[in-house]
Amino acid sequence: MAINLYSTPTCPWCAKTREFFKKNKIKYKDIDVSSNKKALQEMFKKSGQMGVPVIDVNGKIIVGYNETELKKLLKK
Repeated sequence: MAINLYSTPTCPWCAKTREFFKKNKIKYKDIDVSSNKKALQEMFKKSGQMGVPVIDVNGKIIVGYNETELKKLLKK
């Protein structure tokens, strides 16, 4: 399972998403879009959003922190 978290260091919802992943022992790649323009463009192309977090779970996009949707996609 490939999980990418498009985030920024100062975003409280990104921190909440990281906590959720840590609590559930889920491996993910944290991509800081505040310092990576290419990643920001990639995130926008996938989601149509400039706000973070954007979570890509095997190609399924979740915009914002949505624990219910995460649990459903991750079968938690």
